[in-house]
Amino acid sequence: MRLARANLYIGAALVALIVGAGLLGLFWTPYDPLGVSIRARFLPPGAAHWLGTDEFGRDVLSRLLAASAVSLRVSVITVAFAVAAGTVIGLAAGFFRGWVDRLLMMVNDALLAFPGTLLALGLVAVLGANEDGIILALGIAYAPSVARVVRGSVLGLREREFVEASRVLGNGEWFTLLRHVLPNCAAPIIVLATSMLGLVMLSESALSFLGLGVPPPAATWGNMLAAARPNLGTASWLGIFPGLAIAAALLGFNLLGDALRDWLDPRMAGGTS
Repeated sequence: MRLARANLYIGAALVALIVGAGLLGLFWTPYDPLGVSIRARFLPPGAAHWLGTDEFGRDVLSRLLAASAVSLRVSVITVAFAVAAGTVIGLAAGFFRGWVDRLLMMVNDALLAFPGTLLALGLVAVLGANEDGIILALGIAYAPSVARVVRGSVLGLREREFVEASRVLGNGEWFTLLRHVLPNCAAPIIVLATSMLGLVMLSESALSFLGLGVPPPAATWGNMLAAARPNLGTASWLGIFPGLAIAAALLGFNLLGDALRDWLDPRMAGGTS
């Protein structure tokens, strides 16, 4: 339990830091994230620019805050889309079985055969490198994982006594599914969604790093890292701070997801010390 509490505290603190930075970046930044100042090029971290400036004299802290807002917005919408689509597919496949299950899982398994980032990379190439295209591509790439988890939970629930009791009372299949089965799938969905937020942030950063993310001059962690590559030898802060932001987001959401899993699943509590 001590380890679970430590994961919860550390994960919650990191997530709060990322969310706070994203919300702050929506409304205020120390400097204009897109403001160019040739005289301020490659200034190291100091009193005027806490995290230094880049090759165009733009304030790195301001761009990190703005990038946090972009990454947070893209990740939350993407995960909401993936969870909604995956939950509907998993519920239908696990509860109705038969040809519905076979058809849905055939398509789902075909998508799962591709690594999430690779599938998103191909979809972004088709849909276009913009925020809407990234959300749709990543949502389609991650929805099959949600569908698999939800289907597995539903298969274990559909034969339980409370489901049979609902049918005996004359309730329809859809009423039973939404009223009794779906709420009992909430715990694994919450855990998966929390962990998925970090993975989606990493995937969005990877796409931006490859030039297929939100197009410049908008700031994202990935395109900040990509722009820093030629100057890492002389201006290492350009790569260090975006890299730390990505690492903190991934670690925070993973630790928070693990803590939620231990808390929501009583079977995990006895094995954690």
